[in-house]
Amino acid sequence: MDSKLVVKLREKTGAGVMECKRALEKAGGDFEKAVEFIHEAGILKAESKKGRKTGAGLLYSYIHNERVGVLLEVRAETDFVVRSEPFKELAHNLAMQIAAMEPADIEGLLKQPFIKDESLTIADAIKRVTAKVGENIKVEKFCRYEL
Repeated sequence: MDSKLVVKLREKTGAGVMECKRALEKAGGDFEKAVEFIHEAGILKAESKKGRKTGAGLLYSYIHNERVGVLLEVRAETDFVVRSEPFKELAHNLAMQIAAMEPADIEGLLKQPFIKDESLTIADAIKRVTAKVGENIKVEKFCRYEL
């Protein structure tokens, strides 16, 4: 197995080295198929974590052009994950989504196409980060203000 391909897959997906190696073997060396296998496995992992308690949280604020503001509460299981880059990036992306797309509530937000990748819903984007960090992630609440 080409180690450069394993590294490239790991960088793209955030999956572990062995998971990347197994996905590439399963895909017969096809990089795009390996990416699909990892995302499918990640979604299954995320589903298994869905019922776990989210005790730690992050309050994230976002202001767009001094005219639209979002205050967002996102939760995970531990402070370690809440302080991680994938989690903080997710919070930022969620706040931008709320500012741009004006969801009425959390359920509406989760169903929206993700503005950074319209092939995903917001729920799918959260599942991908859940699979990457290994903990349940939940959007607890948000508010949006516009002048």
